[in-house]
Amino acid sequence: MTEQTFSISELAKEFDVTTRSIRFYEDQGLLAPTRKGQTRIYYPKDRVRLKLILRGKRLGFSLAETKNIFDLYDNEDTGEKQLETMLCLIGDKKQQLAQQLIDIRAVIDELDELEQNCQLALAKYNQQSI
Repeated sequence: MTEQTFSISELAKEFDVTTRSIRFYEDQGLLAPTRKGQTRIYYPKDRVRLKLILRGKRLGFSLAETKNIFDLYDNEDTGEKQLETMLCLIGDKKQQLAQQLIDIRAVIDELDELEQNCQLALAKYNQQSI
């Protein structure tokens, strides 16, 4: 029985990304398909990696951070070091998001105040026009 393989277009369609994006991830060292002439051949490992890349992006991880995790896995440096690295990345990301949340709340408060001032000014303007 032969191992299942995927073409670049099959992966692009499955994950709703462009083939150019997949080639970019390859250029960044995140994917390493085999080649048969000009044709890229992706294996289940590549499919899983693409899924993890996209999940990492959704969670706000950089490609460099994702590559760092992949490198730990590829070097069979799994277990404690990989988990510690993940925990560190997760902690950093949560801290960044908490700060962004504080910043967003501050901007919303400023917008609320500005909106209220505009509504008051408009109400005064409308009363003067009467």
